[in-house]
Amino acid sequence: QVQLTESGGGLVQTGGSLRLSCAASGHASNKYHMGWFRQAPGKEREFVAVITWSGNKTVFADSVKGRFAISRDNAKNTVYLQMNGLKPEDTGAYYCAARLTSSAIVFTVSERYRYWGQGTRVTVSS
Repeated sequence: QVQLTESGGGLVQTGGSLRLSCAASGHASNKYHMGWFRQAPGKEREFVAVITWSGNKTVFADSVKGRFAISRDNAKNTVYLQMNGLKPEDTGAYYCAARLTSSAIVFTVSERYRYWGQGTRVTVSS
């Protein structure tokens, strides 16, 4: 069982930055891939970024490439999503998710992730 807690959301103007954190607990191993997903009002949840358990592979959605970065500190069991150049279309609830695996294969679909946080809200004003 893995518990995930997101933090760092808030209100920011277009072009601003935020850093989201996701703290994991409840599992002895840190061999889990961590993904970030988001859901805008009235829309389906969509993939944002993922990082492997080792941190040596990352994948981003096209919509955030070059603006967002994902990293992890396994000593702190925490994953970060640095969001720069924010746009109004980045507004939504951001969720972190964990997939227990030692494989290097990453997934960008939510169904592949078993554990989810409760989300943190990001609002980008125009």
